[in-house]
Amino acid sequence: MSDKIYFNTSKKFNLRRSLVNMTTRVHHKVAPRHARKMARKLLLTPVRSQGKNTMPKGMLVDSISSDHGELKTYRLGTGPVWVLNHGWSGSANQFFPLMEYIASKGFTALGYDQPAHGSSGGAYGHIPAFVAGLEAILDSEPEVAGIVAHSMGTASTIECKHAKAQTVPLLLIAPVLDYLENLFGSVRRSGYSMKLFEEVVQEVSSEYHYPIHTIDPYGKLKLRPQPTIIVHDEGDKFTKFSVSEKAASEMERVELVATTGLGHGRIMKSAPVQQSFDALVESAGVTVSSRGE
Repeated sequence: MSDKIYFNTSKKFNLRRSLVNMTTRVHHKVAPRHARKMARKLLLTPVRSQGKNTMPKGMLVDSISSDHGELKTYRLGTGPVWVLNHGWSGSANQFFPLMEYIASKGFTALGYDQPAHGSSGGAYGHIPAFVAGLEAILDSEPEVAGIVAHSMGTASTIECKHAKAQTVPLLLIAPVLDYLENLFGSVRRSGYSMKLFEEVVQEVSSEYHYPIHTIDPYGKLKLRPQPTIIVHDEGDKFTKFSVSEKAASEMERVELVATTGLGHGRIMKSAPVQQSFDALVESAGVTVSSRGE
């Protein structure tokens, strides 16, 4: 259900949106506690999408513990580890084609399902859970060569304060660098009561000691010392290409690879992403000899 809110890009008036607004505002006024409980369930429950990609031969499937439940992991290849962080209502399965490519280049590709996503445990998804999921993965690895992230996974990657996340190159696919504007704008377009939504946001912020106003992927990307390559489709309907374009123009260590006709999802297994991975490996100074081959 939450996908219909977060992935709703229509700005036109419609009856359904008006009914949603009226219903949620009345519910919040008459029974505020119950309204918050239902809103939390609705707004923080991602769709557990069924994977469409075939699991590559040699994939090792395992799990690790996190504060938000068991996380299902998928490991392919040998050599230095690249972690792959999917987005809202996604799963590691979306990365399987790219993982095969990364493994073919002499690296280990480590994907995982975020809390409440794919085959992982957990009831709710939100930025604190996404960050905690990535931290658990990074804790489980002695060393990490880089991180690949998609959509909301890009925001959580940049937000992550783990030392291993701070010092590695990033490949960001269809990033949501204006996270708060994107989030609040999506809910506003759905017609959902903004007052009720803001109360749920404050509850989550307080529960996980993660103030909403501190979330600033764009600003934090500016401070990163390692190279970042963004691959973004000009026609992406869910995250703004213009924000990625602005980041590349303002930030010395950020490069943008623009695509057309690939949208928000298909881009994940596209040739430009593979080529950008190669370019990032080269720019970060990772050579065949340094990989121990």
